[in-house]
Amino acid sequence: MPCALQLSIISHGLLSPVRWRKSRPVHAQSYPDSELSGVDEETTDDRILAEVEPRVILVERYRDGTSRRYMLCEDSRLRTSHEEPRSSSNASRGSDFSGSQLSWLPDPVKQFIFPAGFPESVSDDYLDYMLLQFPTNVTAWICHALVTSSLLKAVGVGSFSGSTAAASAAAIRWVSKDGIGAVGRLLIGGRFGNLFDDDPKQWRMYADFIGSAGSIFDLSTQLYPAYFLPLASLGNLAKAFARGLKDPSFRVIQNHFAISSNLGDVAAKEEVWEVAAQLLGLALGILILDTPGLVKSYPLLVLIWTSMRLLHLQLRYQSLSVLRFNTINLKRARILMEAHVMSSKVPGCDECNKRENILLWQRFLKPRINFGVSFEEMVDGSSSVLTPKELIWLYSKEKYILTVDQRSNDFEVLVAFKVGATSLSVLRSVWQAYWLHLNCSGPRDLPDHLRQSLLEMEKGFDDFMDQLEEADWDVHNMKLKVPAEILIDEIVAG
Repeated sequence: MPCALQLSIISHGLLSPVRWRKSRPVHAQSYPDSELSGVDEETTDDRILAEVEPRVILVERYRDGTSRRYMLCEDSRLRTSHEEPRSSSNASRGSDFSGSQLSWLPDPVKQFIFPAGFPESVSDDYLDYMLLQFPTNVTAWICHALVTSSLLKAVGVGSFSGSTAAASAAAIRWVSKDGIGAVGRLLIGGRFGNLFDDDPKQWRMYADFIGSAGSIFDLSTQLYPAYFLPLASLGNLAKAFARGLKDPSFRVIQNHFAISSNLGDVAAKEEVWEVAAQLLGLALGILILDTPGLVKSYPLLVLIWTSMRLLHLQLRYQSLSVLRFNTINLKRARILMEAHVMSSKVPGCDECNKRENILLWQRFLKPRINFGVSFEEMVDGSSSVLTPKELIWLYSKEKYILTVDQRSNDFEVLVAFKVGATSLSVLRSVWQAYWLHLNCSGPRDLPDHLRQSLLEMEKGFDDFMDQLEEADWDVHNMKLKVPAEILIDEIVAG
């Protein structure tokens, strides 16, 4: 990231007149001879330079503690400067992670192993519990590795050689396979842990897709027994990825069921259903394998497996489709916004959940909304028809700044958030994005449409929130997260 960067901001003739708060213009002044007496030429130059010093209009702060200052020069050029975090800032940031206990850990490691917002987002006993859970799990897996060789020897591995060496070697290979798979769960939990609360239905479905791919590797070991370890390891890795997606997303679904604060009871009874299904499935599987001729027919085995797997995926999709969440995530927010902007009506929970596409990623939804962009990207001459001062003034009452990207062939919205932005800020930005998508005719009228969209939101957003509450939507627990990578910390409009 460069230390200083200059962007030429061009005034656009398409803009309608905007009234600004008056500020004293900065010009190089001429001084009377009497005033200049006793003042050398260098001092005079310093006074003039002080008058035309660029004014800071906003500061952008980044997750790693660095910041960027945006300064507007007299000739309307935008200049930026990059700043490293101060030592005191680092100390305060370290205190956010349970004080001095974890101040030695680098921030990327903290973000990888702790929930977003730690320690404020969890209870006070969370860290003590996890620090004791870690060695507890280590000892459990040591025991697992040690008993594996005994299990393999009991089923005949190493019996013919008269030695336990073969059983130990097989145990090492088997445990290595499990270890490679565990890496998948580690990566999923550390990198994507903050995604499951927003869209558990989608990630639960993706878990089954990835698990099916892992089973293909397991199935192919019969064809290539010499490559058992790499094939089984790949299968275990894929299934570990799947489990890393499945377990957290299903816990969110279980929490959705437990409307009486009875999560433990709901989870226990779900275990009863799962074990009963497991026993029935194993019995039917054994019956199929015991069918004469099937064990020797690999193609028939693959055909039966493929049929069962496709049926499994279809049933999983249907089971997730019947879920009716009353919380508002980004997908459901889009459905609600489109309906309200078009017809001033808000669909209920049942209708909205039916219309929600479980499989589709956010990036493929229209209109495309890019959250958490930098201010530099928003005011780049090729992407915006508004100057920095116009954007700042336009969104002075909002906790975000929104514009339409002129570089994209499709309609694409850019949103930058300010410090203090909440889920409600995200919701307001989505409302404005849909109004623009449905009403904006082209770049020539964009400045007027941006102003008009804010006026329309002021008139219609309160009605939108009232309709949400009447339709039993949970407006106090919205699953709309503000991206924390880039936040606008302060704005000083001149």
